[in-house]
Amino acid sequence: MTSRRLIRLAAGSLTYILLGLAAFISVFPFIWMVIGATNTTADIVVGKVTFGNALMTNINAFVTQVDVPLIMWNSIKIAGLGTFLTLTVTSLAGYGFEIFRSKLRDRVYAIVLLTLMVPFAAIMIPLFMMTAKAGLIDTHIAIILPFIAWAFVIFYFRQATKAFPSELRDAAKVDGLKEWQIFLHIYFPVMRSTYAAAFVIVFMLYWNNYLWPLIVLQSNETKTITLVVSSLASAYYPDYGTVMIGTILATLPTLLIFFAMQRQFVQGMLGSVK
Repeated sequence: MTSRRLIRLAAGSLTYILLGLAAFISVFPFIWMVIGATNTTADIVVGKVTFGNALMTNINAFVTQVDVPLIMWNSIKIAGLGTFLTLTVTSLAGYGFEIFRSKLRDRVYAIVLLTLMVPFAAIMIPLFMMTAKAGLIDTHIAIILPFIAWAFVIFYFRQATKAFPSELRDAAKVDGLKEWQIFLHIYFPVMRSTYAAAFVIVFMLYWNNYLWPLIVLQSNETKTITLVVSSLASAYYPDYGTVMIGTILATLPTLLIFFAMQRQFVQGMLGSVK
């Protein structure tokens, strides 16, 4: 075996070791969360990393303290409706910014991108005042409205639209299709991988959103799973086993969606158009 082959073998082995280590570091918090859900608070505090026998006790404690169907319905409603509205508005905006040309197009687009530089904390108070004046405090629509025209997703759709074949649009116009028909029947099917990637990103934004719902949602009937888990963890004597159950419940939907759409997500992020 030549020295060059030995070097390639060592480099490949080192690469797999580093990748395995990175994968373990990434997955370990979830593994520890699952293990913690089977242990008592005392075991979790001392750092026990083996499975226990307190799983059913923790589940019963969580179900007793929390109206699980209600908070899950609240989270699903906000994430589902918010994702649908955001994808609709941002894809239309991205399509329009790329397809239709005008003198003000690039200036307006630059202003849209500039909003990405403004931290949410800077607009939180005026946004809350606007929400209060509109009478939307303690409503789920107040959580959705500020993110419907998310500038990042508009940017993402416009960049993806650059790969959209212009010949398809020209042929559709020759066949007499209107612009909304082109968008709905041609653009949407062709860009489905882009929509899949955007769906994962936007759904996770709404599902994991914490700060803004914490400010706006004030009654227990409107709270989401993230707020409930946070309130359990911030108790004077938190039951960490119960918190782990809530954390698993909050993690599973996004985890399942990502694994179900993993291939489409990768294709969309790579900019593939079919």
